[in-house]
Amino acid sequence: MTSSDFSQALLVTSKRFILNSSRTSKQGTLINVGKESPEYRALTNTVTMAAEDMAEIGLAAGQMALVRTEFGEAAFKAEAGKVPQGMIFIPYGPPTCQLMGGDTDGTGMPTSKGWEVDVVPL
Repeated sequence: MTSSDFSQALLVTSKRFILNSSRTSKQGTLINVGKESPEYRALTNTVTMAAEDMAEIGLAAGQMALVRTEFGEAAFKAEAGKVPQGMIFIPYGPPTCQLMGGDTDGTGMPTSKGWEVDVVPL
């Protein structure tokens, strides 16, 4: 998707959300399988949203969605889940690294919670 395609899609289906990202307990159990395993990759390539938010932007469960921050963008498979409306959740992983800036506020870990992001169905 080119920048102009993305800009056009934003005009039609975009909505701003608050992104929260963290490690999940399932990631902890999958570490024994390895970060390169299909199970781990599937988990870290999934965005969870409220079903109402998905419906509002025309995003179906299982459909890919582009998540864009001021630093970058990545595509994720969408699923409905127990997430407050207006918020999305993505487990830490290689795709979320594409969304993060380099500022760590002195912690050594880039800020990964409370970002405003655009979500666009693909």
